Amino acid sequence: MRPARLTVVAAASLVAALTAVTGCAEKSGSGGDGAIKVAASDTACDVSKTEFPAGKVQIDVENKGAKVTELYVLFPDDRIVTERENIGPGTKASITAEIKAGDYEIVCKPGMKGDGLRTQVKATGQGGVEKRSPEADAAVAAYRQYVVAQSEETLPKAQVFADAVKAGDVEAAKKAYAPSRIGWERTEPVAESFGDIDPKVDVREDGLEPGQEWTGWHRLEKALWADNTIGDAEKKLADTLIADLTDWQKKVGQAEITPTSMANGAKELLDEVATGKVTGEEERYSHTDLVDFKANVEGAEKAYALLKPIAAKNDPELSKQLDTQFAALNTLLDKYRADKTGYDFTAYDKVGEPERKELSDGVNALAEPLSKLAAAVAK
Repeated sequence: MRPARLTVVAAASLVAALTAVTGCAEKSGSGGDGAIKVAASDTACDVSKTEFPAGKVQIDVENKGAKVTELYVLFPDDRIVTERENIGPGTKASITAEIKAGDYEIVCKPGMKGDGLRTQVKATGQGGVEKRSPEADAAVAAYRQYVVAQSEETLPKAQVFADAVKAGDVEAAKKAYAPSRIGWERTEPVAESFGDIDPKVDVREDGLEPGQEWTGWHRLEKALWADNTIGDAEKKLADTLIADLTDWQKKVGQAEITPTSMANGAKELLDEVATGKVTGEEERYSHTDLVDFKANVEGAEKAYALLKPIAAKNDPELSKQLDTQFAALNTLLDKYRADKTGYDFTAYDKVGEPERKELSDGVNALAEPLSKLAAAVAK
């Protein structure tokens, strides 16, 4: 999950740079190397050029501040075009994205709170993104089907959870809680692209913005595990959760999806694991972090599998690395579940520090090559 929007709880442990897009230097971005340069600090977000050709764009950001920051490209209505999280002080990162002609904002978010520091920019041209290959079109179409299917599968599972809450059945609600979140966790970057849904359904208490009401899964998680009780307020929140998830399900089929957004989303899912699941912060009351962990990995692997025909052709060595590291991380996760197909995982408070370190190392080993996937598919 991500604390309040724009997006994720940041940590500097998994900052990775995407390599430059071969052959796109003069088609996108600014400057001699084709990249838009962003100098971020705690008080500024300086963008090297506010007008650039639409198409495949590379944005290079350097965090010169003392706070962890995040970088976004937003539509005028605050939907997310692309993003990069976990940019630690003194570090650099790059984003490769496909951006159509139109008006946008580049946003730096030091400290992960508020609306961020915003610069209006314009992508110019005759309609933007270049014609894709048949393989790219097939990947996008299949991934759109996947995210729609995940939303459709989530709603009935969430309804089981909500019904148990409304019935005041604490134990039934606890049992239904983690399964209700799997489809969301697999496709969270797409859900987050709408901007307003994630803070309603998946924010943690420490991620609330000033004046924001705490709703969603984690508010109910606290009631079930920390308070061990369900009151009238929680019963109303169960209905609110279903209403918000229904809104998500209606919107998800219209999400902006490109090969690079799929690749960047896969990396974001690994960042979710690193900043919330491995640390135990995400499911701090239920300790069902490993269910979320597995779902995040599954979502990332699905995006990669659909993009693999392109990645294997453009960067075969990268594809081999990703195959190896996904397999290794899945094998590691299998140590903590009762069978190889279900989601009955060990409670995370029962996982010791050495084992958590092993899981973290597995995530890091996958995150490094995964950070290069967007550049590979954009070649």
